[in-house]
Amino acid sequence: MSTTQTNEAKFFDLHTTGIGYLNRIREVKPRGKGKPFMAVTVAALRGSMDDAEYSYIDCNVVGADAEKLIRRSQAAVEAGKKVLVSFRIGDIWTDAFTYEKGDKKGQPGASLKGRLLFIGWIKVDGQTVYEAKPREVEPVAEQGEAEPEALLESKETPEPEPVAQEKTNPTRAKQQRKAS
Repeated sequence: MSTTQTNEAKFFDLHTTGIGYLNRIREVKPRGKGKPFMAVTVAALRGSMDDAEYSYIDCNVVGADAEKLIRRSQAAVEAGKKVLVSFRIGDIWTDAFTYEKGDKKGQPGASLKGRLLFIGWIKVDGQTVYEAKPREVEPVAEQGEAEPEALLESKETPEPEPVAQEKTNPTRAKQQRKAS
């Protein structure tokens, strides 16, 4: 008898979605052996539309498509244009630091960090310049199951199938107990 084990890694994903402005697009070259990567700060909008606030999330750009789009947006950001994006950021965490200059020199601070996974659309100065194609999702009906709407609209509840009861011969059962 052999047992097979899968060495498939399992993760818990924390995804944050929203809209925000791109800032500080840059390529980071780590000291030592690390591989260079794209980074961007997303000023994520939150709160009331009348009085929006920003949460700044410093992101490593990890999605291949996201990296191409960030590189494409870099010139507009450097030119001072407002580049608004719809985003998905994965696995945000806080990073503690100490201010090294300015009025807060020597004081502790914290920043939000994450991994930029996906960009849904990009607007430069209010004009849409990119919109992701919707994902192809196979309809449930093609998989051999009923349409979700059909299940909701059905007013008849199916009768539960009776459980088949095994008929036993009482005298035979007693004989088997005595024999054992």
